[in-house]
Amino acid sequence: MSGYRPTHRLSTPRAATAARPHHWFTFFLTGLALWACTVLVTFFTDNSNLVPTIVLLGSFLVPVTVVIWAYERYAADLGPDRILACFGIGGIIGVLGASVLESYLLSPSVWMYVGVGLIEEAVKLAALVTVSRRLRVGGLRYGLVLGATVGAGFAAFESAGYAFNAVLSIQGLSLNDLVETEILRGVLAPVGHILWTAIIGGVLFRERHGGHFRFTVPALLTYLGVSLLHALWDSTGGIAVWLVARTTTSAFQRALFDLGYMPDPTSEQVHLYTAYDTAGLLLVSLVGLLWLRLLLRREPTAPIPAQYPSSPA
Repeated sequence: MSGYRPTHRLSTPRAATAARPHHWFTFFLTGLALWACTVLVTFFTDNSNLVPTIVLLGSFLVPVTVVIWAYERYAADLGPDRILACFGIGGIIGVLGASVLESYLLSPSVWMYVGVGLIEEAVKLAALVTVSRRLRVGGLRYGLVLGATVGAGFAAFESAGYAFNAVLSIQGLSLNDLVETEILRGVLAPVGHILWTAIIGGVLFRERHGGHFRFTVPALLTYLGVSLLHALWDSTGGIAVWLVARTTTSAFQRALFDLGYMPDPTSEQVHLYTAYDTAGLLLVSLVGLLWLRLLLRREPTAPIPAQYPSSPA
């Protein structure tokens, strides 16, 4: 086809390379120290001007660290500009698209959680395709890195929003709620949006041929699968409440719960809720990690290099 010419071959990055840099670890320790210092100074000085710094540092630290680790280990030949585009542009496109589409969802229900999972995974997938469509590479590992990068951007911007809402309270600014929110979301970030988008990105790039993305049956099934994991993740809190009501209350109290009223929980019920909720998150995370491991084990150890035509002149 006129306007196209062969380009050099780009293969999937090898699992083991010599003298990998470890900038991700230095970045994480430095960022964590800066975040902790900012939190302490804010506590002692009550200087609300530092709150945006806490929000940004805490929301972006873990996602950016994961991206740097994946880039250094598996995709350094892509160049930092492509990674930055996937993180920034892909993340913003994702949160904007999700906000618009989710505004049409109804009140909380099972179908709402399913809808959120389908919508957010779809917009992240669309963002990944939009940002990387001119990138002339294919293969599982490239897709894993680029997908994780888009997911990390989405997670960072979304966490910043949650952190901002957490700091606002009726009594004024709540620094305790802000710190708790950022720690929780930071710990969970790698096994949430980052993991889910990495999986669908890996399969999408594995199915890519001739420089074109193909939404094959494996890609569509993977999209539905990660959307289901997303829905289960979001609904673990509701499932935990339902389990507590079914296992610790009387028949009369369960009837009230079915009508939408939950009596004041006891300390035992609160602890049980935490246990159920945590177990649910761990289970969903484990399924996602096992899925990722299965994808990596099935990848050929010496993949055929991907050779695509360059972009139109």
